[in-house]
Amino acid sequence: MTTTPSARAVSQYATTTGNLAARMALHSYGTNPQDWFAWLGERLPLSGDVLEVGAGTGELWHRVSHRARLTLTDFSPAMCARLREVPGAQVMRCDAAYLPFGDGTADAVIANSMLYHLDDPDAALREFARVLRPGGRLAVAVNGSDHLAELDALGPVIGRPDLAVRFHDSNDVTAEATPARVAAHFDDVTVERYPDELVVPAVEPILAYIASMIGPLTAEQEDAARVAIEARIDAEGAFRVRKHTVLISAARGSR
Repeated sequence: MTTTPSARAVSQYATTTGNLAARMALHSYGTNPQDWFAWLGERLPLSGDVLEVGAGTGELWHRVSHRARLTLTDFSPAMCARLREVPGAQVMRCDAAYLPFGDGTADAVIANSMLYHLDDPDAALREFARVLRPGGRLAVAVNGSDHLAELDALGPVIGRPDLAVRFHDSNDVTAEATPARVAAHFDDVTVERYPDELVVPAVEPILAYIASMIGPLTAEQEDAARVAIEARIDAEGAFRVRKHTVLISAARGSR
């Protein structure tokens, strides 16, 4: 059964950080020796007034050194509780499409893997432009339509096609479509892909990922998933999963 992106986000994140933690744990099997947060940190503006919208657990700021005056937001009370553990950060619970900040108050806005949780991503992009100072920088991370395709393919195997994130999405936030959306509000848009794939040698991290997406599995579902995953590991030595994540960078012009 389909639902809106925001309703799914509420069900996934409003009261727990566990689902996000399970997914982040799976990404520890990436083959790029520079993990996502380190790679991202090299490309972000990390000084001045920096606003991260949809900041989740704040893991970025536990991994990356900075000189910024940080403001971190999320809609989720559970996530905001974790964000308050980030040293020196101001934390605000709010809607990404209605930011409680004045015009031109930020030097940088970061939206890391969060636009696809919104019913109206363009409303959020307009807000990002509003709160940025002229010349301020935007950094948006989104995934391609083939991101984690091998994990999505396990959905039909267990009778749960809703395992695929895009099964729920109606907002077309993808690496393919989002640069043009950003360009409608910002200047100097660039796109850089993060090179990585997952090589997972065991079944359990994948089962944990599946449960984080669709809830606890029945015994029959777990058995079916285990058979499919073990077959791939036996044949290839690991369960390989393609990744397709891009960083879209842009500047706030004078428009």
